[in-house]
Amino acid sequence: MNPSESVSGLYSAIEESARLLEVPCSPGKVLPILTVYGEALPDAVVAFRVATGERHAGELDCRFSIPLDVDPYGLAVSNGFIADTDHPAGTLLSDIRDRCPLDCYGIDFGVVGGLKKIWAVLRRGHLQEVSRLAALPSMPRGLGESVDFFARHRLGDKAGLLGIDYRSRTVNVYFGEQPAECFEPETVRSMLDELGQGEPSEQMLTLARRAFGIYVTLNWDSPKLERICFAVATADPTELPVPLDPRIERFVSHIRNSNTDPKFVYAVASSPQGEYYKLQSYHRWQPRVLDMMQLADGAVKDPV
Repeated sequence: MNPSESVSGLYSAIEESARLLEVPCSPGKVLPILTVYGEALPDAVVAFRVATGERHAGELDCRFSIPLDVDPYGLAVSNGFIADTDHPAGTLLSDIRDRCPLDCYGIDFGVVGGLKKIWAVLRRGHLQEVSRLAALPSMPRGLGESVDFFARHRLGDKAGLLGIDYRSRTVNVYFGEQPAECFEPETVRSMLDELGQGEPSEQMLTLARRAFGIYVTLNWDSPKLERICFAVATADPTELPVPLDPRIERFVSHIRNSNTDPKFVYAVASSPQGEYYKLQSYHRWQPRVLDMMQLADGAVKDPV
């Protein structure tokens, strides 16, 4: 598949998914991003994601992997997808690249909102200590100030993926090698209570017990963690003990009917504004970069 065929094929899939989810999809918004990174698309892992809640209404996200010989931030800025900035968010990716062994990058954009995030995927077998990542010059201070929190709640001291959101100016940090205890209800309650986010619902506790990974969200304006998210891998989200929005259920049915080996990650996130849920489906799957897209809503895991 050449890049132009890959761009047109992926756009068609995005357009169809947006229609099922009742999300407006404009070629003028989507095609420029696909075209700029088009050389990487034939070999990319591709996933779509939709989230519940008012803040995420009317949006469909697409994310795909790109190799290390591409400058994702430079291309995004030079093509006007994001603005260059003297905010620390603008230098965090280069800090990570200069100090950590990477496997690949990822691009994450909304069909409506445009480019949002760039992912830095650490090389397999080279997870980084949280304290080392916290020492990066442009990392939010909340990561370093949360090291004791991570230890108390057994989240582990290493991470394998970081996502930089240039629009909301937040950072996602994905943990690896968590013990089962950190997904138990008492641990989840303790974490959220310490962060002042209230009592988790029974639905969240049930999903957390089935989770394979966990990640946290930080920003540069607060020393506290903004969100905690638990991710569950499943071949059929309708079998999970949670109700699905009718639009999402319609989307899931379409994926399962058109794919002989569907793969999903269903995640629950807690924030000061309350819980919300995210569904990620894999449009194209590549075992050699499986970790990257599994991490995009979870944590470091070996291929399955």
